[in-house]
Amino acid sequence: MQNIFHIPNCKNTLIMNIHIVQHDIISNNPEENLKWIVEELDKPESREALLTVFPACTLCGAPLFGSVAYTDLQKRAQAALQELIQMSEHRAFLIGMPLQIQDKGLCNAIVFVQNCAIRGIISKKYLAPDEQKYFVRGEGVQVIQYQEQQIAIGFYEDLKELSKSHTEQPDMVICCGCNVFDYNKPYRIRYRMHKIVENLNASLVFANRIGGEGSLLYAGGSLAMNAAGMVLTQFPYFEPYAQSVDLQLMEECQDEKPEAVALVYQALVMGIRDYFRKNGIRRAVLGLSGGMDSAMVCLLAADAIGPENVHGILMPSQYSTDHSVNDAVELANNLGVAYDIVPIKPLFDTLRQTMKPVFGDRPEDVTEENMQARIRGTIVMSYANKFGAMALNTTNKSEAAMGYGTLYGDSCGGLSVIGDLYKTEVYELGEYVNRNGIRIPVNTIQKAPSAELRPGQKDTDSLPDYSVLDTILNLHIEEQLCQEEIVAEGYDPALVAEVLRKVRINEWKRLQFAPVLKVSPMSFGLDRRVPIS
Repeated sequence: MQNIFHIPNCKNTLIMNIHIVQHDIISNNPEENLKWIVEELDKPESREALLTVFPACTLCGAPLFGSVAYTDLQKRAQAALQELIQMSEHRAFLIGMPLQIQDKGLCNAIVFVQNCAIRGIISKKYLAPDEQKYFVRGEGVQVIQYQEQQIAIGFYEDLKELSKSHTEQPDMVICCGCNVFDYNKPYRIRYRMHKIVENLNASLVFANRIGGEGSLLYAGGSLAMNAAGMVLTQFPYFEPYAQSVDLQLMEECQDEKPEAVALVYQALVMGIRDYFRKNGIRRAVLGLSGGMDSAMVCLLAADAIGPENVHGILMPSQYSTDHSVNDAVELANNLGVAYDIVPIKPLFDTLRQTMKPVFGDRPEDVTEENMQARIRGTIVMSYANKFGAMALNTTNKSEAAMGYGTLYGDSCGGLSVIGDLYKTEVYELGEYVNRNGIRIPVNTIQKAPSAELRPGQKDTDSLPDYSVLDTILNLHIEEQLCQEEIVAEGYDPALVAEVLRKVRINEWKRLQFAPVLKVSPMSFGLDRRVPIS
């Protein structure tokens, strides 16, 4: 229903009731996505709204990579669109999909459907590098007149054009997002939306998707703002949600801005859950060492898919301390996770004896340490094969950066859960999950990290203190500072040189890791790509 409303200090605007939808999307499956889209459009809130806004890439998901180049997916998406058009009598909505546009090519598009017809097509202009391989560059933000208003519609990446001098000043901005999560992104989005409203004196709607797609996580956090800059609604993060919003409201919502650590926890739980659900996997297995990394991965997995679907394997060696086994048992009991204890000494002794004719009298070194790690990897992977489970990798970002881990041992697993968290961030997350009670044992958090592959071994035997190491790594990887710039920040030149050397020479090892759940602005494999040699 149309209303005339004058917002103080803002231009006269004909306000619309907008229905915003935040939902998970299944990639490469327009038929399944069509089902929930139709259900949403059939709700009274959507029927009564003058416009329903879905996230970008709604019909087919994202990223599509090479699958979008196949004509069968394009035809299936087109068929789903036609079905939506046929049911759109007396309704209007925005839907995102790959679309072949005549005389142009395949575009990442937002289709404006109204009353059984396509009212407009908005094609994405600023394409990500992976998109550039398959999509042609589009026209960017389009201003469409609807219900006597000028509405600027576009992808999140194209909204930068609205900060410039736009030829047509819109009354409303609608942003269809498919924004990959990192722990800074929600705050950047909020700031950008505020600036758009401030610059254009226009109301704004932002619809973003949720869900995990391999390594990529989508947070949601959709919102609506009136032309006075008030946030009228802020959707929850990582949850499906839909709401109709009257943009003429002058009452700002009481939205809580969650801490980054809380968002990271939610992101990782969702990432594990969706990785398992969308790939048809029900059970997880991992090695439990009694240390912080495996404890955190076990907790996140238990919260994501249920403790009854997570199995831990304790694999003590002759170098393991009693408290390592006790800490792992306490963790499993705290979480309700079943476990087995499989000592590796018999296998290790056999392997050493088997290799003795080959090794001769050479003294034991890192080779024997790696043997133990690979034995543990073999045990975990054998359980995964036998019981139809997926092995979870427990390597953190600090270890991955420095190559501190055994290939085909520590690197085993089908999903790297904390591979985008530095060790100090894992501890910070540990404090968060223990905020309402002890879930990860106190001793696990307080004791010095150790791989326990030789007598008295500590991580600090091979690595700098994590508080120093992680700061240097963050300056180099996230801030992209070179050696001289990091030294200028006050760090020891020899230490910086050695840390950056290890980061550089271990790229080949990182390329063989499992998919890493991305939660930082610069994750290995997805964002930071450098030559191996």
